[in-house]
Amino acid sequence: MASPERLMHLLSEDERALRKMVRELVDGELRKLSTEYEERAEDPKQSYQKLAELGLAGIPFDPEYGGGGERYLTYLMVIEELARGWLALAIGLGVHTLACDGLQRFGDSSLKERYLADMVSGRRFGAYALSEPASGSDASSLSTKATRSNGSYLVSGQKQFCTRGGEADLLLLMARTSGEGPRGISAFIVEQGTEGFTPTKVENKMGWRSSPTWELVFEECPVPEENRIGNEGEGFKVALSALDAGRLGIAACSIGLAQAALEASLRFASEREQFGSRIIDFQGIQFMLADMATQVEAGRALYRHAASLKDAGVDYSTEASMAKLFCSDVAMKVTTDAVQIHGGYGYIEEYPVERYMREAKALQIVEGTNQIQRMVIGRRLAPR
Repeated sequence: MASPERLMHLLSEDERALRKMVRELVDGELRKLSTEYEERAEDPKQSYQKLAELGLAGIPFDPEYGGGGERYLTYLMVIEELARGWLALAIGLGVHTLACDGLQRFGDSSLKERYLADMVSGRRFGAYALSEPASGSDASSLSTKATRSNGSYLVSGQKQFCTRGGEADLLLLMARTSGEGPRGISAFIVEQGTEGFTPTKVENKMGWRSSPTWELVFEECPVPEENRIGNEGEGFKVALSALDAGRLGIAACSIGLAQAALEASLRFASEREQFGSRIIDFQGIQFMLADMATQVEAGRALYRHAASLKDAGVDYSTEASMAKLFCSDVAMKVTTDAVQIHGGYGYIEEYPVERYMREAKALQIVEGTNQIQRMVIGRRLAPR
């Protein structure tokens, strides 16, 4: 596909080398492994370690703590390439980045010294615990409580839909330390294996099966006061800041998945013959492919524009929501059209596009549903 290759002209020499390395890893190793791990619904811990060994666990973070010090745009390029071959792995890396982002932006130097260096090196991977059974889109109504007790907090409650919550070494956890609403929420780092912290259930999902989604239970789980990120009551700010960055990650994942579906469709349409001609020579198929390619390219430009604003230190919250909304809708449309182009073959597991379509659906839900994104964008547009 020509468009991603043209992007190479806009990258630095180091970025081109990084993209080449990730693409070779995906095509040579990860794509095949993805099928095996998806079938087994198993977390690919060794693949995360491979990413860490290649320096991909801390691309956009502070070199002082061992991070790569690269632009967020560079990190998203890597996420897109990973998602093109193994969406669940890209999602896991994105969630790890969410946890690192909250710690780097709002943690004090002591907390960063204890945890951030291990996280950005990939010696320890992070997860992000915000959603609860009764608190999804309305995240500020969360009920997990953190009560002060002898220099620590005792955390009690339940978290839902936590990606790699049972496999990650650390959690970025939001819990209520005072009254109702967003101002009563604080953020904490919680270590896996802490007494009272139990991953209790893995959800059986229609896609992303190699990315475990956990229910977590906390029963008077002791968390040291020094593990609080920022001041009491600042947790919702930490959560929303991480989500803005995470929405760009979902946008990049969406375009990577859509790119994979487009490439699969081009291969199939070039090889499949009906009525004595390749189906790619039929105008109806050409028009579908043209629309798919245009949507993918538009989504790529949109998320890269939002990332450029982030890298420039400009408020990018609205653009992040736009990118997440548009790109995940593109992923759903392109993967659905890919199944249609494959006809009956698109509906069987021998061809990858049926999996791509199943995987695309969740992208419209995570990091704030697309209905929530429209609310965020609409409120920003409304005159005050």
